[in-house]
Parts: sequence; C-alpha cells; structure tokens
Amino acid sequence: MSDAEGGSYTLVVDLEADATLSAGALGECDLPAGAYAYTGSALGAGGFSRVDRHRRTARGDHDVRHWHVDYLLGHPAARIDRVVRSVGVDVECAVAERLPTGPIARFGASDCGCPSHLASEERDERGGDAGDALDALAERALAAHEAAVTGTDDPDATVEVVAGSGE
Repeated sequence: MSDAEGGSYTLVVDLEADATLSAGALGECDLPAGAYAYTGSALGAGGFSRVDRHRRTARGDHDVRHWHVDYLLGHPAARIDRVVRSVGVDVECAVAERLPTGPIARFGASDCGCPSHLASEERDERGGDAGDALDALAERALAAHEAAVTGTDDPDATVEVVAGSGE
C-alpha cells in the first residue's frame, strides 16, 4: 500500500511537559503532560503524506499552523510516538468515538459532529511512566481502528502501526 492511497490515522503523541497552546479558533488551551491521540483523515491528494507533514511539524521543521493538531505538534514538548492508520477507508469519526473523551471540546472536529478528535490517557499515579500511558493509548487506538475497519464493507482495508516523529 502506498502513502498516496490515504485513509484515516491516529497520531499517538507524547507531551513531555505541561503546555499552553493557542489553537486557532479554539483559543488558549492548557494540556497537562501526558499521552494524547489525535485522529484525522488523509483522504485528499497525497494521502498519508499529511502524516509526514505532521512529523515535520513535531520535529520543528514546519512552522505553518493550519489544523488544530499543528498547535499541539508545534509545541517543543510534543513528539509523535507512533501512528496507527487504517489504509483505504474513511473511519476517522468511528475511531475518534471509540477513544477516551477528549480534553478539549471540538479539537480537530470542527468539520463533523464529534465532541473531539483529541483523546488523552492519564499517566498512572501509582508509579506508571510516560511509556506505559503511551502504550495503553496506542493499544486503544489500534483496537479502535480494527473495530472501525471491521465495521466497513471494504475487505481490502488494513490497519497498521508506523513510526512517529523520528529524529
């Protein structure tokens, strides 16, 4: 499958420190350090090359802020840990609805009826670390993608996990 084919994706993001974001029309948003999952679609021209753009933003190589997630990824404490993607299908909202309630209403969901496309996983206060929260949220995202793809009529749709921001 090529990246140009597109589909839906979830960025699993590690926010290493508390952050205040100015997220476009959403205004100022405070996020505590933790694990976040942003679900979007890459169905237009270029398909999953949109995810490459998100990676560049998270690395500090791209300064344009077009989508809500750009404000999160552009924060120096944010990095993309991994990406879960459903190839060849539009399951963006079905995935977002299967993830925990988002910390910011309407984040990434200004063009649909979803409450939010940003989910979070609290770090375990009993000794868990960032890796545990990231792994737990990534597992939930993978399960959400698999369930959403199973609910489609497309037998060729696949779910895969790919690299995050990289260096």
